[in-house]
Amino acid sequence: MNKEEVAMIGFEVVAFAGEARSKLMEALNAAEAQDFTRTDDLIEEAHASLIEAHKSQTKLLALEASGENVEIGFIMVHAQDHLMTTMLLKDTMKHLINIYKK
Repeated sequence: MNKEEVAMIGFEVVAFAGEARSKLMEALNAAEAQDFTRTDDLIEEAHASLIEAHKSQTKLLALEASGENVEIGFIMVHAQDHLMTTMLLKDTMKHLINIYKK
């Protein structure tokens, strides 16, 4: 897989992870407003976006594991960073939202 093809997958990962991050921040705002139904819906939407980001990431992992040469560029590195920080935010958000629920 060439660098341009990998970059396109990187853009997918960034888009899905960015969408998830936005939903998580909205969820925190909803929790602060004591709207926990909205909070839960947004968390689910964020989770769905993270699943899509992970599917895109897994395409590359599977290709490389099968022996194909995958040219990684800075866009993919950025995508990985974006995905991992959003996953960390999701884990942290659970604790923050629980504080609002008390």
